[in-house]
Amino acid sequence: MDAVWVRGVNGLQMHHVTDLQDAGRFLGNAAMALRAAHVRTGTERFEGLAAELKALVTRVRKMEDEARSAMHELHATDPERFARCREGHEPWPGEIEAGFIPRHTCRDECLYHDRGVLEAITQCTCGRPPCQACQIGGKPVTA
Repeated sequence: MDAVWVRGVNGLQMHHVTDLQDAGRFLGNAAMALRAAHVRTGTERFEGLAAELKALVTRVRKMEDEARSAMHELHATDPERFARCREGHEPWPGEIEAGFIPRHTCRDECLYHDRGVLEAITQCTCGRPPCQACQIGGKPVTA
C-alpha cells in the first residue's frame, strides 16, 4: 500500500483544515463565476445555483473554523502530540487512523541548508533518520 504524497510543504503533514480551505475557495470561485454568467446573460437559473453555492460556502467555512479550533486546541493541550501529527508520525485527531502510513519525508528539503532560509537554522532537518513511510511500505530508502 503506497503512502499518500501530500502537497510540497517541507516538514509537515497538512491538517484537513487545508482541504476545507480549498473546498471553500473553490466553491466561492464557482459561485462568483455563476453570478458573472447571470450578469452577462440574465439567466435566472445561474443566479439560483450561485445562491446555493454561497450557502455551501457558508457551511464549509463553518466546518473549516471547527477544524481549525480543534487543531489549535490540540496544540494548546498536547503540544507533543501536535508535533507528532504535524511531522506526519500519526494522523491528526478526527482523521482516519486505519491504514495510516507516516508522511513521506524522503523528499523534504532543509529550509536552512537547501533553501537558504537563515531564520530556519534552529529547524534544520538534515541528519533525520530514513523515511518511515518508505520503511513501512518496504520501499528502498532514498538519500
